[in-house]
Amino acid sequence: MALDKIIELTNADIYHKDHLVMSDVNFTVNKGEFVYLIGKTGTGKSSLLKTIYAEIPLQKGVGRVADYDLANLKKKQIPFLRRKIGIVFQDFQLLTDRSANENLTFVLKATGWKKKKEMEQRIQDVLEKVGLGYKGYKMPHELSGGEQQRLSIARALLNDPEIILADEPTGNLDPETSGGIMELLFEIKNSGRAVIMATHDYEMLKKFSAPTMKIEDGKLNERENKIIEFDNL
Repeated sequence: MALDKIIELTNADIYHKDHLVMSDVNFTVNKGEFVYLIGKTGTGKSSLLKTIYAEIPLQKGVGRVADYDLANLKKKQIPFLRRKIGIVFQDFQLLTDRSANENLTFVLKATGWKKKKEMEQRIQDVLEKVGLGYKGYKMPHELSGGEQQRLSIARALLNDPEIILADEPTGNLDPETSGGIMELLFEIKNSGRAVIMATHDYEMLKKFSAPTMKIEDGKLNERENKIIEFDNL
């Protein structure tokens, strides 16, 4: 059976501002696949993720993400591409002056939802999916770090994306909480979504094994279906 590619970069150059951080990148992810992206700080993990969701333009090479052509992407297409992508950040990036429900309502309104009852139902659905079904009324500061990250994952799921990009999602969490977040991300993967996780968290790599790609010396190495040994990441 043919695999269903959702992300494909071919001979792509990846930039951070005007600085070339990776060249000739070849990177393929299929639907329902979990892939780790590792590398030392400054090697380009975040830049690669930003290229995938079109915050950084693809200047050289070929790129397709959820059937969008990155090299020829029009500005008006970018919001539609991003509806197919959910993003989870290390520092949560929640609106601190609004409740969990209000954080999610803000995103739905920003992405074109209009009907109040439909928004309320969708918010309840994603909160239940991440284990926060009874905490929608709480403010971010009333949630633990793990709960705040679960809320950010709920936010990423609102528009039923095909892809989840997780940039160091366990970086600010203790090991036990990190394990819960990893279990949730693998549940999302098992639901048919592609998940790409940039990480330094070697313990999570060992505990939750998945194909791993390493950025080193400006290159993205071939994926390995085993743990890659690395130091000082």
